[in-house]
Amino acid sequence: MAHSVSSSDSLSTPARLTATATVKLPRLLLVSVGLVYILAGLFFRDPWKTDDVVGLATMLTALRDGGSAMLLPQIGVLAHAQDGPLITWVGAFFIWAFAPFIEFFTNRPDAAIIASRLPNFLWFGILTASIWYGTYLLGRRPEPQPLALPFGGEPTVRDYGRMIADAALMLIVATVGIVWRMHETSEVPALIAFQALAFYSVARMLDHPASGSITLGFALGAAFLTRGWIGALPIMLAIPCIFLPRNCLWRQKHWLALSAAICAALILAWWIPARLANGYWIQSWVLWNTSSFGWPQYREVLSTLRDLPWFLWPTWPLALLAVWRWRAWLTAPHIWIPLMLAAWPLIIMLFLADAFEPEYSLMAVPAAVLAAFSLPTLRRGVVNSLDWFAVMCFSLTTATVWLGWIALQTGWPEQISHNIARQTRGYDVFISWPAAFIAALGTLAWVALVRWRLHSKPAGLWRGTVLSAGGLIVTWLLLVTLWMPALDYVRSYRGVSAQLAAALDAHRKPGECVRALAVGTGQRASFLVFNDIDFSYESNCTLVVQQTTAHNIATGAAAYSDSATVLWEGRRGADRHEVFRLLRLGNP
Repeated sequence: MAHSVSSSDSLSTPARLTATATVKLPRLLLVSVGLVYILAGLFFRDPWKTDDVVGLATMLTALRDGGSAMLLPQIGVLAHAQDGPLITWVGAFFIWAFAPFIEFFTNRPDAAIIASRLPNFLWFGILTASIWYGTYLLGRRPEPQPLALPFGGEPTVRDYGRMIADAALMLIVATVGIVWRMHETSEVPALIAFQALAFYSVARMLDHPASGSITLGFALGAAFLTRGWIGALPIMLAIPCIFLPRNCLWRQKHWLALSAAICAALILAWWIPARLANGYWIQSWVLWNTSSFGWPQYREVLSTLRDLPWFLWPTWPLALLAVWRWRAWLTAPHIWIPLMLAAWPLIIMLFLADAFEPEYSLMAVPAAVLAAFSLPTLRRGVVNSLDWFAVMCFSLTTATVWLGWIALQTGWPEQISHNIARQTRGYDVFISWPAAFIAALGTLAWVALVRWRLHSKPAGLWRGTVLSAGGLIVTWLLLVTLWMPALDYVRSYRGVSAQLAAALDAHRKPGECVRALAVGTGQRASFLVFNDIDFSYESNCTLVVQQTTAHNIATGAAAYSDSATVLWEGRRGADRHEVFRLLRLGNP
C-alpha cells in the first residue's frame, strides 16, 4: 500500500538515498542465511549448564511424570518455580512426537536431546518473520520515506520498505549476544520470538487493528507463560507508552482492551489450575518473581552498562544514531515503537537484582529495527567505513578461531597452546574431518563474500548488514565445528554423570533412596538428562551425592559427618575445582 508524502515532510526527512540503493536482496540468500544460522550448533552437542540443560530436564520430567509436572515445571522432584511452563509444554510435545522416530538412528537419551531442540526452528521462524514484516509495515509508511529527488530516482515505497526490512533481519542475525542463546533449550529463544511478535502486532495495528490486537494479546500472554513477570513486564509496560496522544496509534487505543483480555485469559487459564494443583509451587514462583526486583544497586547497574554494549553489538551504535538522526520524528511509528520496546527493558533491568543475558535479549529486536532505520541517514563514506570495519573485524575473528584450533592440534604457537591446554586438561585431541571440511567451506564462503564486496562494489544499502551477518555466522560456524568436541568436553556433564550412575548401580541397595547435598540446579538437571538420576527429599536416605570443591576436601571443610563413608569421587576432566562424592551415612 503506497502512501503519499507531502513536500514539507520530504524536505525535513533525514533519509537520503536513490533507487539503486534499494536493489532487492535475493530471497534465496535470506533463506540460506537463516538456515545456516539456526542449524549451526543446534545439534551434535550435549546440553550445557545451566539454562540449556535445565529447560530439557523440565521437558523430560513432564513427559515422565505427567500431572502437575506438566503444568508446573520440575527437575525431577525439584520444583523449578522460576520462569513459566510454555517451553516445557512445547518441548515435551516435540520429544513425544519426534523422539520415537529419532531413536531409530541413535540411543534414547540422545534422541530426546535432538527432539527437544526442534522447537528452536519455531522460535527462530517467529522471530525472523515478525521482525521482517513488522519493519516492512513501518518502512512503507510516509514518515520514514527518503527525500524526494529533484529529477526523480528515489526508491518506491515498496522497495524502500523491503530494503529496511531486509536490513533489520540481517542485523538481528548479526547481533552477537543472542547467537548462542538462540540455540538453547531454554526460555530465551521463545521470549525473543514473542517480543518480536508483539512488535509486529503493534505495527499491524496501524492499518489492521483487529488482527493486530488479537496477535498482540497472544504475544503478551505467551511472553508471561515463558518467563513470568521478568520477561513480560518490560513488554507490557512498553505497549501503553506506544499508544500516546499525538501518535498515529492513539486512535487505535481502544483495541488494547481486546489485547489485554486475551492476555489475561491465557494467564488465568494456567494460573487457576496451577494454584489448585500445587500451592507451594505457586508461592515459590511468586517469591522468585518478586524477589528478583529491587532498588537499583551501584554494582549491578555498572555491570549491566559494561556487558550490554558487547551483547548488542553491532546494532546499538546504529540504534542510538537512528534516534538522533530522526529526533524531529521521535513520535513517528518507525522510531517510537522500537524505542519504547528498547527503553522499558533497559529501565526494568536497572531494578533487577541480577540482570543478565536473558534480560539483555529483550533489547535485541528493537535495537535491530532502530539500526535498520539509521542506514538511509548515513553518508556513503560512513557506510563504506562500516563495511570495512565488518570485513576487518570478522576476518580477524575467523583467523583467531583457526589459529586457536591449529594450536590445539599441533602445539604451535606454544603460548596459545599452553593456555588452551590449561582449560582442556585431560582432553584427547583429535580431528573431525567432516567438521573441518564444513569449517573450510564456511571460510571460503567468507572469502567469497569479501571478494564480492571488493570487486562488485554493490550499491545496495544492505551490503554492510550482509557482511556483519555473514561474518558472525561464519565465526559461529567455525566455533561449532572445529571447537565443538573440546567445548563438549569442557562444558558437558555426560562423563561424570555416567560415573555417578555406575557408582550408584554398584553401591545402592534395592529400594534405597539417594538425596543431594549442595548440588546445583544445572548439575542436578544434567544427571537427570543423561542418566535419569533423580534425588529424593527423604531425610532418611543413607546415600548422599555431595557437590563440593577440591579445596574443601583438602582442608577438611567438605566432611559431612564422622560416620560418612566415601564410596565414589569424580569430576569433569577439565574442571580443577568442582568435585562430586557419593557418601553412605552410618555404618558401611
